[in-house]
Amino acid sequence: MDTVPDGEERLGQLARELAHGIDQAIAPWVERSVQRVLEAWTTQAGRGQAPDPVVLATAAEAGRRARREIVPRVRDVLLTDVDRQRTTPLAILRTAVRYPTEVLRAAGVPPVARDPVARRQFPDDDYDLVPGSFGDLDPALHDLGIAWGAAKAFVFMQRRRRGEST
Repeated sequence: MDTVPDGEERLGQLARELAHGIDQAIAPWVERSVQRVLEAWTTQAGRGQAPDPVVLATAAEAGRRARREIVPRVRDVLLTDVDRQRTTPLAILRTAVRYPTEVLRAAGVPPVARDPVARRQFPDDDYDLVPGSFGDLDPALHDLGIAWGAAKAFVFMQRRRRGEST
């Protein structure tokens, strides 16, 4: 007979899967972000040239750095009890925008036009790269991120109904 995991077990399982997915997705996201902005800039500037391989190599290194520095922080939040979480994994992921931004700035790419709300919320996001959801990091993480959020809310509400808090 199959057993259905309780809310806490399911949340832990989803948290581990999401942490793993982010670990696999963040470096490629940095590289794709740099390449996409570089290609748009060179096309708009009428250069029509392929992105500089040195800049792409720098982006790959920035992606590896993002993975080393961001993923442990995301994993810590995901594996922290819901009542002790003081931030969200998405909030931490949004700080990863600095990695592609540093590469693009160093390459001399000018900032893109952004709406006033985006500028106010994410002042250091010169290239409009901040992920709005896990799916922006990698489309494969979209449903997993939603499932994790729902499981977290379920556990939170279950505890409140029982008068529990850790």
